[in-house]
Amino acid sequence: MTSTNTKTKSEIVFPDLDNIYLAAERLIGVATHTPLMHNLNLSERYGANIYLKREDLQVVRSYKIRGAYNKMATLPKEQLDKGVVCASAGNHAQGLAYACRKMQVNGTIFMPTTTPAQKIKQVGMFGKEFVKIELVGDTYDDAYLAAKKYCEEQNATFVHPFDDLQVMEGQGTVGLEIFKDSNFKIDYLLFAIGGGGLASGVSTVFKQLSPKTKLVAVEPLGSPTMKTALEKNEVVTLDEIDKFVDGAAVKRAGDLTFQVCKANLNHEILLIPEGKVCSTILQLYNEEAIVAEPAGALSVAALDFIKDEIKGKNVVCIIGGGNNDITRTEEIKERSLLYEGLKHYFIVRFPQRAGAFKEFLNDVLNPTDNIVYFEYSKKTARERGPALVGIELKQKADFQPLIERMKAYNVQFEYINDKPQLFEFLI
Repeated sequence: MTSTNTKTKSEIVFPDLDNIYLAAERLIGVATHTPLMHNLNLSERYGANIYLKREDLQVVRSYKIRGAYNKMATLPKEQLDKGVVCASAGNHAQGLAYACRKMQVNGTIFMPTTTPAQKIKQVGMFGKEFVKIELVGDTYDDAYLAAKKYCEEQNATFVHPFDDLQVMEGQGTVGLEIFKDSNFKIDYLLFAIGGGGLASGVSTVFKQLSPKTKLVAVEPLGSPTMKTALEKNEVVTLDEIDKFVDGAAVKRAGDLTFQVCKANLNHEILLIPEGKVCSTILQLYNEEAIVAEPAGALSVAALDFIKDEIKGKNVVCIIGGGNNDITRTEEIKERSLLYEGLKHYFIVRFPQRAGAFKEFLNDVLNPTDNIVYFEYSKKTARERGPALVGIELKQKADFQPLIERMKAYNVQFEYINDKPQLFEFLI
């Protein structure tokens, strides 16, 4: 892990509440004033009044249009005439593209070559003829470096996804709408945090307008970027992260946003396992018909981790976006089942005798246990090779009895769920 501290105290700038009000005026007719909706199921489950701020219903299905448009709207015409640039494989790209179309400004968006075709198509759809898409490198970092080089060569303006004052103030309009639309005291406000743009803007609003509200920032467990920075009291670059919660998974938080979050966040940042996020995505879809992307589901996923302290309280969760790629559904289901303890993988060496596999099916497995994956490790001489077996259980409590039966029948096995390197190689 490497770290740098690039801002001195005299250089620190903070979002301004008056500017957030101005940003809200600029966004009229551009961004949707999304609803703050009471949710009956979640309220009953947690014994609290749970409200969802539905940024998944935004015009580009995420709050990112707010910051991108506000930044561009504050640029002088001579800068806009030279074009704007961003690097993004997701919501920021779509927000900038739509802003370019609304303002009739030329934009160049750098995206990794690994970006799914669906996302590239969405960016093109929102930007139309005003946006040029450049596919560069295999990672966001490659696209970012190419975008910055292009800005220098073309004298264009780079619109950062989070580490920018006007972007933070644009995202702060989410908090302003929540405050205006609530006719009750908000005890807890939960929101995802990655680079820190949304957190900086929203926390600025609530620290001044509703200072008693507990601000709960939520990060994915595999990408504890801002939490690490706050603990070390400096911006850090994480060597590796789990990119699954792509809207909140960044290796490095912003220098500006770090300072704002350090000053404003009065509650510990919660780290939520990616598997729990997946269970929440499925829950929101099945129970509420809400399509939430992983980062959009983070705030709701966090409710389980503070369920005792929120009883009887008024709680608002920001669903930051709904750009969920349908091709990820199987991965989401898999991660959810693994997290819930309902899917288990084993390397099994069946005894080399007739009827051994039948005995495994009839005596070792319960009638409700289901083999969902089976593959011999050898294509030839299968009877002498171990098999990779995936078993799905009806309930978590069925796992230990399964292990006990496997041992009772002398089944030679190796459990691989808890061996990350082996698991990722085989599954």
